[in-house]
Amino acid sequence: MRQLLEGSRAVVEAVRLCRPQVIAAYPITPQTHIIEHLAQFVADGDLPAGFINAESEFGAASVVLGAVAGGARAFTATASQGLLLMTEVLYNIAGMRLPLVMVCANRAVSAPINIFSDHQDSMSVRDAGWVQLYVESNQEAVDTVIQAYRIAETCELPVMVCMDGFFLTHTFEPVEIPEQAAVDEFLPPFHFARTLNPAQPMTLGGGSEPDNYLEFRAAQHQAMEQASEVIAAIDLDFGDHFGRSYGGLAEPYRLEGADTVMVTLGSTMGAVRDAADTLRGNGMPVGAVRLRCFRPFPAQALIHCLAGAKRVVVLEKAFSAGMGGIVSTELRAALHQAGMPIPVESFIGGLGGRDLTPAVIEEIFHLAASGKDFATSRFAGLDTGAMPSIEET
Repeated sequence: MRQLLEGSRAVVEAVRLCRPQVIAAYPITPQTHIIEHLAQFVADGDLPAGFINAESEFGAASVVLGAVAGGARAFTATASQGLLLMTEVLYNIAGMRLPLVMVCANRAVSAPINIFSDHQDSMSVRDAGWVQLYVESNQEAVDTVIQAYRIAETCELPVMVCMDGFFLTHTFEPVEIPEQAAVDEFLPPFHFARTLNPAQPMTLGGGSEPDNYLEFRAAQHQAMEQASEVIAAIDLDFGDHFGRSYGGLAEPYRLEGADTVMVTLGSTMGAVRDAADTLRGNGMPVGAVRLRCFRPFPAQALIHCLAGAKRVVVLEKAFSAGMGGIVSTELRAALHQAGMPIPVESFIGGLGGRDLTPAVIEEIFHLAASGKDFATSRFAGLDTGAMPSIEET
């Protein structure tokens, strides 16, 4: 059924269709609407699940950890500082290989305090062992939540669905909500083979000595690498069931004959498409790739997409202080390992919710196409005259 819904409410509909048995969370902007609506569904009897309003995000993550270990399909959501407060538990969930789904409503990390959207929160936990999927639209958020449960339960890995705060969570769009019967056919009932059972005692995440810890971590890494094929296959299967798919790991746009290709994540891709269309109309051979899956890093998919490019520019909404762009660094490494000497430039933009308009993106395309080597990441739209002193900070 097609409905006009706020992004947060649309995600709630997707979660409800997946039949979670336990939901635990702590409110934080811009995630709060997701949890508010789920709490109301549970209170009204429209969703037969246990709802726990935890004392903190750390507590919420701990509750869903226990729920999945006990054999229940579970859900949580958070953002920004809330995600960081969960960090210890995120590593535990991934290390125990628990199939959990969480929505991260991407928001800037303090200080200074900023409630608007960038990717610094989810990027900061990129090494925790969670599959990370970044969505462009509210329709994709709905569809990716449903896919995420099947990915998680197939691979026995937790999945984080990252959607831009406010740009998506608080924006109303027409969204196609699948029928319950169709979702039930696509997503089998929850089954976790290592469910804790008092009748058959065992432990999850127990002690490890130096002679076997490395093997646990290597097995986790191997599972993440193998998840790439599962993610791509499930996206294709979703398309067969519902008529919508999203490129699996990476989604190309107008790459035919493109010399300069922009790689980006999340809702920014809409403006990137507009800029690329304008420049192509003016005879400039540009294209774009939307990185849908950041973990596991889809090196082979990106290598395939960028095979014909002469230069690549990464537009990213997070960075590593003292190093620069995160996605661009990983992409350079992947291209280098594949023996592809394509220059990769990094532009960091949209931090704290700053607009990335088609005009700004067109300028970045022109700068990248100039062939100039910037050596380090550049901040798109940076006003150096407005940079604060240490006293102002």
